[in-house]
Amino acid sequence: MNMKPGHQALRTGRTSATGQIYHVTTTTQGRNPLFADWQTATVGARALNEPLLWRASRPLCWVLMPDHWHALVEIAAGDSLQMLIRRLKSGSALRLRGSTGISEKIWAKAFHDHALRQEEELVDTARYIVANPVRAGLCRSVRDYPFWNAVWL
Repeated sequence: MNMKPGHQALRTGRTSATGQIYHVTTTTQGRNPLFADWQTATVGARALNEPLLWRASRPLCWVLMPDHWHALVEIAAGDSLQMLIRRLKSGSALRLRGSTGISEKIWAKAFHDHALRQEEELVDTARYIVANPVRAGLCRSVRDYPFWNAVWL
């Protein structure tokens, strides 16, 4: 049997369900804290929130941390989680390279996802995501951190 190495093997045969909500985390290449820089984080946050990259899928909430991005995403008909993440990573990397002069690879190849199952889990996960900068000691309150958004605001 020919096995694919690492994260690619985990994705083999996986599908995304229309209307499904996923908690997604992706890191920068080598966990490089690229987004600790204000200008880079501003460009990255705008790019990751760009409607053209999302198409009909949508972000429910997200936070851009210095070395990773967390989000709750809802997959639209005709899209898949893997295609969405590919668009977000490549589109944001192009924007970042063009606006900041970064030449190295921006995102790690892999991403982690978890399909949510209950409404209660949705609220708890959204709170976990947006509170990430507070837990990391980057700010005292979510209101003080500029690189996040949620549809419930």
